[in-house]
Amino acid sequence: MDQKLGRASIRLQEPVYILSSGSVVGTKEGQGPLGLLFDTVGDDDMFGCETWEDAESSLQKDAVYLALTKAGLTQDQVSFLFAGDLLGQSIATSFGISVYQIPLLGVYGACSTCGESLTLGAMAIAGGYADRVVCVTSSHFASAEKEFRFPLEYGNQRPLSATWTVTGSGAFVLGNESAARGMTNSGIGEKKLRPRARITGMTVGRIMDYGLKDSMNMGACMAPAAADSLEQHFVDFGCQPDAYDKIITGDLGKVGQRVLIDLLREKNYDISTQHMDCGIEIFDAQSQDTHAGGSGCGCSAVTLAAYILKQLEEHNWKKVLFMPTGALLSKTSFNEGKSVPGIAHGVVIEAV
Repeated sequence: MDQKLGRASIRLQEPVYILSSGSVVGTKEGQGPLGLLFDTVGDDDMFGCETWEDAESSLQKDAVYLALTKAGLTQDQVSFLFAGDLLGQSIATSFGISVYQIPLLGVYGACSTCGESLTLGAMAIAGGYADRVVCVTSSHFASAEKEFRFPLEYGNQRPLSATWTVTGSGAFVLGNESAARGMTNSGIGEKKLRPRARITGMTVGRIMDYGLKDSMNMGACMAPAAADSLEQHFVDFGCQPDAYDKIITGDLGKVGQRVLIDLLREKNYDISTQHMDCGIEIFDAQSQDTHAGGSGCGCSAVTLAAYILKQLEEHNWKKVLFMPTGALLSKTSFNEGKSVPGIAHGVVIEAV
């Protein structure tokens, strides 16, 4: 079955279902507009651990546990795990989910990792290589600051274009139609469970590099990649922005949102009515002092798990294009004066 569509997209002949999800966030995220929707909000951002990195590992472990439990599954019923994070050599993933002993395929797409893992997971199921997979990613404000910018003790001033790395992890169990039909909880008086949504298509992004070098303005660095992937998606699927109730980017923030809308208008696409950004939604700009908004792998993941899927379940939205965005830099490339390329992967998610 040829499911390839156009230059960079896939239209699934049979949908892949999002069976369940789990979301775990830090205290600041719990105080934001979506706070009541998350499964777990930490009492403090250490999550009972001794280091920030261990705390991020704990986020992934807990998010996967929640997603598996809500789907009524054990780890032995999952074929593969697609996971990644922002830290060097993906150490939050390595130390966080090794306890599950699920065959692992490590993923790195910076803050686009949620979109990349969902794309790869859906491809594995659509190709008949798995019945069920788990996709998970995470970020932590303090571990990311130490990795990419300055230790918190330094107390540096952040420009208004900067975003605040979300402390959080989102995990998703994907399954084929058979897995979706067979969902039940395993308690007394078995209850039939319903999948949360279905994935019907994907667009894989390209690396876009406009030569920007400001790591404190990630939104502007990633917006060209989002614009390129969106244009390619519209061409491949032969559609316009109004085909979707929402077009949702991952963590462009206020600055990146303006850049994205302007870039697409130059290409004769107007997404201003449909566009939503997870980084703008997750924090209250007036009371939480996060400047341009939220960012990090966990930003789009927890917003999808807690808010976007809820809107689809309740049929407030019928069809969305979910497109996490990533800035492909490292402390090495930044210190060597390299630019900050971007990438964005799109996932078509529909109500069941």
